[in-house]
Amino acid sequence: MSVRALVAQASKRASTRVATRSPTAFSTQTRTKSTQPNYEGHVPLNLFEHAFMFAGASYMALMHPARGDMVAAVGDLTSGPVLPGLRDKMLASTEGRRILKERPRINTQTVDMSKLALLPEGTFGNAYVTWLERCGVTPDTREPVHYIDDPELAYVLQRYRECHDFYHCIVNLPVNVESELAVKFFEFANLGLPMAGFAAAFGHLRISSTKRNKLFQEFVPWAVKCGASSQSLITVYWEERWEQNVDDLRKELGIWKAPEARWGKALSEAKALAQKKSQAAQRSEAP
Repeated sequence: MSVRALVAQASKRASTRVATRSPTAFSTQTRTKSTQPNYEGHVPLNLFEHAFMFAGASYMALMHPARGDMVAAVGDLTSGPVLPGLRDKMLASTEGRRILKERPRINTQTVDMSKLALLPEGTFGNAYVTWLERCGVTPDTREPVHYIDDPELAYVLQRYRECHDFYHCIVNLPVNVESELAVKFFEFANLGLPMAGFAAAFGHLRISSTKRNKLFQEFVPWAVKCGASSQSLITVYWEERWEQNVDDLRKELGIWKAPEARWGKALSEAKALAQKKSQAAQRSEAP
């Protein structure tokens, strides 16, 4: 079932319940919750719809973790109380204030991956495109925010989602299940987002006992200590750090690499492929 289908069901049930109330009760409800979207893609929910949506999306996300739309919906529905604090941290930071003002987005339309691949080895930009190639992922798969009412807070959550791959890259972890859980522990310690905490608390139930033991013996201690002691990553203007040495960036942010993880592709192979794609893109753009 899609996110829109869940919302439609919630709206139908809410309408049925409201129809049994007095005209006064109905007018009070319509005045207290606007049904007009506050930004593109916004889906306003009343309290009943919010609760119904949370229950349905949580069940789907737990049973089918690959459903990114459901995972994102749970993130929307649970992050509200935390987002003002993250915004305050951004407002207290020079970089964070500019991020809120300029609202940059991260995808293949806004970031020239070919240019990043041509940056010297050891720079953050080069490390990022190499990480993308090594993991076989793209920044274009992040779900948009739908259920946060305040436009600025919605952007804060969207910014977190689009920077998630940067966190993987900077701590040197791939995207397999156990590594993803390690990053969730790290994010929860660093940002306090409830969805990261939920994933960390329940996600390990789906992996083998051997992987679970390694997760809690090696990765969780690192994630909690590193995430809690490092700079709040929501305040980092990553797009301005492409040419910075990645080790210097880690040192500045108070981050150190995670324990060695299981990668599906060799680093040398990923570097060669990233370089090859960049050169091909340059040739296609040449007059």
